[in-house]
Amino acid sequence: MQIGQTSVVFFLSRITASLMGFGATLYFARELGAEILGTYSLILATVSWLTIAGTMGVPAAISKRVSEGDDQREYVVGGLVLVSTLTALVLIAVWLFRGPLNTYVGYPAVGYISAILIVVLLTQVVLSTLRGLHLVEIHGFLSPLRTGVRSGFQIVVLAIGGGLAGMLLGYATGFAVALLVGAAITIRRIGPLRLPNRSHLCSLVEYAQFAWISDLRSKTFNWLDIVVLGFFVTQSLIGIYTVAWNIAQFLVLFSSSISMTIFPEMSKLSSEEDPEAASGLFKEAVSYAGLLLIPGVVGSLVVGERILRLYGTDFTQGRIILTLLVVAVLIQAYQNQVMTTLNAIDRPDLSFRVNGVFLAANLVLNVILIYFYGWIGAAVATGLSALISLLVGFGYLRTIITVDLPIGELSKQWAAAGIMGPVVYILRTIEKTYNVIGYNAIVVILLVGAGASVYFLVLLGLSAHFRATVRRNLPGAERLLP
Repeated sequence: MQIGQTSVVFFLSRITASLMGFGATLYFARELGAEILGTYSLILATVSWLTIAGTMGVPAAISKRVSEGDDQREYVVGGLVLVSTLTALVLIAVWLFRGPLNTYVGYPAVGYISAILIVVLLTQVVLSTLRGLHLVEIHGFLSPLRTGVRSGFQIVVLAIGGGLAGMLLGYATGFAVALLVGAAITIRRIGPLRLPNRSHLCSLVEYAQFAWISDLRSKTFNWLDIVVLGFFVTQSLIGIYTVAWNIAQFLVLFSSSISMTIFPEMSKLSSEEDPEAASGLFKEAVSYAGLLLIPGVVGSLVVGERILRLYGTDFTQGRIILTLLVVAVLIQAYQNQVMTTLNAIDRPDLSFRVNGVFLAANLVLNVILIYFYGWIGAAVATGLSALISLLVGFGYLRTIITVDLPIGELSKQWAAAGIMGPVVYILRTIEKTYNVIGYNAIVVILLVGAGASVYFLVLLGLSAHFRATVRRNLPGAERLLP
């Protein structure tokens, strides 16, 4: 029950942040167009890749060691020392290669990249500490805070003519505010910091030497397609692809909330008992990983074009991309639960192997498929590489713990989505034929709302397990649901 409620709180925080980001991106797309939005995306993609070298798995190691409950203050300071050292080395490299870097992104962005990189890396240390302290709800609160500050700053600066530079400064400002607030909460929770000794640093490095590839996998899944597209297609298409990707990522928030919440609980449970103790939590996580993504796949087929039209008529050409990317993040949602479990039961070595498979598949498939099929190839490559790594990771996991997949629950979710799809299609057809409303934004809200209502009502009727979960975690639901 506590895990479920924490997941919901974290999810609501993330969805609030995403709605803020959605509105801001909508404004940026209309004001700047696809080309400048594409340049902005390339710069952020570059930062995202640089953060891998600036962390090398240390944040994941901080979460793991802090969640175990011993020497928490020493591990936090040790992680900060390691990340600070790596950050300094990355910044030196950035300035040494500033010429080629500016040429690639098409903008003199090295100064902005450096500032963003510093605040992002330090924020990762704070967030990983909060996660290890089981303060996932605070971790979640920082997301809308960061996005709200960032979006507000960017909109104001853009309104007075700040352009791309203002957007980049706003991005850094959002992280800086979240960093300060998160650091204050962390210090208040764990007390005065203590210097680590050699054993603490070695313990962090021991875990991080395998965990860094998880960060690389995450960045590869989120950004490699955009980076490779930068060599083959126009920045306008990259801007459209980025919008479709952001919409798809919005649907994965609940799944990532489950992973974030369940990791410290799995970690503590497996360290106190044995890895097999995490089996039940894994099954529960898989049961709900696709709760929003499954109807999202069906919904993207029916109303994807109307959603993209919100950003401008040019963006509607990405409707096929949107569906392919939603399928990709659905596969990734299940893969994340597998990887979370492997890391929580202290098998980062197996995670390392699985992520290695993903990286190889993702790189090869992106280069080949983008070369032959353009941005459609990028979306397909992302989904296929996630599927390959899911199968490999599941194979490893089942050799360690008992894996009982909730096939029945997943089937009921697909059945509910299958009923939802035709209902939304009929409503869309009626509106299109008679032009009842006329305003696309209102039509999208009504169609999405109707689809969500049908899906959850049908699922409540089909699944006793889902009804029980709602009763346990939603105040007052026990009086409404049998």
